[in-house]
Amino acid sequence: MKTNNPETASGTEPPSALVRISFNDILIILIVCLVTGLLILMPRYTSIDPMKVLFYEKNAGIIAFLGLCLYAVMAKRIRNPMWLMLTAAFFLVPALYINLLPSDSSNQALILSCIHLPLMLWCVYGIVYTDFEFNNIQKRVDFIKHNGDLAILGALLVLAGIALAGFTIALFSSIDMKIEKFYSEYIALWGAMAAPAVTAFIIRHYPKLTSKIAPLIATLFSPLVLLTLLVYLAAVLFAGKNPYTDRDFLIMFNLMLIGVMAIVVFSITERSGERRVKFNEYILFALVVVTLITDLVALSAIFYRLGEFGITANRIAVLGSNLLILGNIVLITIDLFRVTFHNESLDRVTLTTARYLPLYFLWTVVVVFGFPMIF
Repeated sequence: MKTNNPETASGTEPPSALVRISFNDILIILIVCLVTGLLILMPRYTSIDPMKVLFYEKNAGIIAFLGLCLYAVMAKRIRNPMWLMLTAAFFLVPALYINLLPSDSSNQALILSCIHLPLMLWCVYGIVYTDFEFNNIQKRVDFIKHNGDLAILGALLVLAGIALAGFTIALFSSIDMKIEKFYSEYIALWGAMAAPAVTAFIIRHYPKLTSKIAPLIATLFSPLVLLTLLVYLAAVLFAGKNPYTDRDFLIMFNLMLIGVMAIVVFSITERSGERRVKFNEYILFALVVVTLITDLVALSAIFYRLGEFGITANRIAVLGSNLLILGNIVLITIDLFRVTFHNESLDRVTLTTARYLPLYFLWTVVVVFGFPMIF
């Protein structure tokens, strides 16, 4: 991969503050921001009623990941016609399909399709990011690490954007100009769609911004997440909450499970290749064991509700997702046991996670395209 980061005469990399960004680099990110902005604001200059056709629910994820993939294609200077057509098809087909479905906000299958569509396109972004060499396990590992960097820097940009929005609105309010509606409907919406590509742009040209922060966050967050999870589960017992009969609680339980799973994968990936610290390995192993137990409880509750209340699109989607996560957690637990108690390399856990990614992609394809047909 070509880089615009010039080396100094001594052969060492210059400080990130001195990295040169060419006019072409700026032009690429401006084009991507323009495209994503024009697409998300389409209802503003057309006759489309966004509420009636569920425009944002159906298309926001498509536009955000289109911006990411478009930036990757342009920044990497991908010219292979087959790859370009394949990338276009990855977005055109789902966009046509999801927008041709009836816009019924009460339809479970449609809502599930809208939720899983960004996850499917995240996998598509992985294919583009790895230069269409998704079978290359090391490139998958790099992609997982890249997502950790995106999450960290993206969160910082979102916080900065919120602060800027509050400051701007307050300034105009001081002169009796109410711009809240305009700002939220135009500036904030445009910024939200362009943010992923802008984040990727910053990471590409200033990699040192996150290369040191990500492992530190992983080290700090793992014990905090483990402690929080243990306290939460204990509080659940005392509060008398029951995932078998309380649907809303089961939903939150599963969201918590997905969040913890993401943190586990992020922590393992960011620590791969770093100096080994036995305490961190014990923390990670304890965290995956607690996550495994949590997933088994959630699965038993899902099976109970399927038997008690029957089959619905929501229950099948949650069941499939939990089974998929269970398989991943079991493999990670086995690998982490070998790492923690038999001193094997942490890299094996990262490779296991990378090999598991295609299963997530296949499941999202089933939900996006299959569920509206089946249900």
